[in-house]
Formats: sequence, structure tokens, C-alpha cells
Amino acid sequence: MSLFTGLSAFPITPATPEGKVIEADLRALIQGVVRGGADSIGLLGSTGTYMFLDRGQRRRAVEIAVAAAGATPVMVGVGALRTDEAQALARDAAEAGAAGLLLAPVSYTPLFDEEVYRHFVAVAAATELPICIYNNPTTTNFTFSPALTGRLAGLSTVTAIKLPLPKSGDIVADLAAYRQAAPRLKIGYSADWGCKDALLAGADGFYSVAGGLFPGRMAALVAAASVGDREDADRLDQAFAPLWTLFRTYGGIRVMHAAANRLGLTAARPPLPILPLDEAAADQVAAATAGLRG
Repeated sequence: MSLFTGLSAFPITPATPEGKVIEADLRALIQGVVRGGADSIGLLGSTGTYMFLDRGQRRRAVEIAVAAAGATPVMVGVGALRTDEAQALARDAAEAGAAGLLLAPVSYTPLFDEEVYRHFVAVAAATELPICIYNNPTTTNFTFSPALTGRLAGLSTVTAIKLPLPKSGDIVADLAAYRQAAPRLKIGYSADWGCKDALLAGADGFYSVAGGLFPGRMAALVAAASVGDREDADRLDQAFAPLWTLFRTYGGIRVMHAAANRLGLTAARPPLPILPLDEAAADQVAAATAGLRG
């Protein structure tokens, strides 16, 4: 199993309305990801609602996931508003057995490059775990440029970057820019509808929301695209096309909770103020995911 290559599957974190992790449900989801053949697990990502859980529940989620994952490595989101909080979360994750960290520069006030750099220096000093840069400008309002990424690559434990799909649509050029700036980093992308194209372009891995519930099918897609089998990758990607449309329409958090509900895997709803999908939209999710599991 590899932490920053191949398929990294990002499950939801089932929790009560009060923000308490539903342990049995999370354990079952993690075990399903392992059975599906994901190369790693991305715990407490954006779809895993990390910012909605307190420190104690985040640590408990890591303990459950690591125990359930066995030999499959677990990368843990440790983003927090304050640097000292992110450091504490990093130490918690390390003590609970995480294999790596996913770090986003979460802030109410837009950050400058130097502020983000110093934030990473501080969190990197908290543990010896490898760090994946989480470039998620949609939620953080911060974009890691190739230049800043290259500077961060000078930190010994910064090992990978998780990129969004480029607005230009030119993944080949985007990947080349980051490779040139930070040649030693493993580069992966997210936004599942770009999985096929990112891997065919030469990305090292893919960070998948759908992989959290449908790891077998996503693992097959990642495997085909990673070896350049465009025909098989196209076929496998097409089966997910209705789900990609729903992701873009409603957002992965809502869609994946609805899918997990309809599959009987958990009764958990998204954390408020995020509302669950209405019945009509949930019916669309059920139709789009029919046949994807297993």
C-alpha cells in the first residue's frame, strides 16, 4: 500500500447532530474501503467534515480508522484556524497511528504566502509524519502557487500535494508547472470527475470522494488510467457519470451522506447548517449509484 500514489479514498465521518462520531458506522465504512482495494484512506477531509468536529472527536475518529484499516495507511486532515491547534491535531494523529497528514491553511482572514509557509513549518515540526499539502481554494480562499509549493518542498516532511482540477481545464500544463517547481513531491488531484484525465496525464494518485463508498469501482478506474488504458478508463468513468453530475450540482458532502443513507450504512446526516438532500434528490443519488457498490 502507498500513501501518496494510486487511490486515496475519502469517506464521510458519520456523526450525531451533536458532533459525536458514530463509531460502528465509521468502522464499517473504513473496512469497506479496505475491502475495495484503496491504496490509502483520507480521513477527515472536507467530505469527512473535519472542521465540524472538536479535537476529541477528531482524535477518536483517527483511532477507529487506524484500527479498522489494518495495513492500509491512513492520512488524516489536521487543518485548523490556529497554528497551535493544527500542531496539536498533528500530534494527536501521530499518537493514534496515522501514516500521514493532510494540511489545509484554514483561516477566516485571507492568508499571505509567508503566513502559510510559517504555518507549515510549525506543523511540520510537531511530528515526523509526512505531510500532503491540501490545495483547496474553494473552501480556504488560498491557492498554493507552483512557486510556494516549491518552497514548501524544501521542508523534509512535505511529501505530496493534493491539487484541485485547474480552472483552465489543462491538466497536462498544470501538472507540468507543479512538477517543475517541486519535482520530488507526489502530485495527486481531486474532484472525481477529473480522475481519469488527471491520471492519464501522469498524476501520481487521485484523492477520491466516491472512493469512500465505492472503492472497488474507483480502484479499477484508477488502475486503468494509471497505466494509460484509455479505453478501459473511459468505460469505467462512464459508469460514474451520473454521480459526477450530482457532485457538481449538490456537493460531495450532501451526495455521499444521501448515498450512505440509502445503502443502509448510516443514518447520519451532514452537520448543520448543511442540510440533507430532499427525497427527490436522494432518489437521484440512489439511481446514480445503483450497481456501483461491490
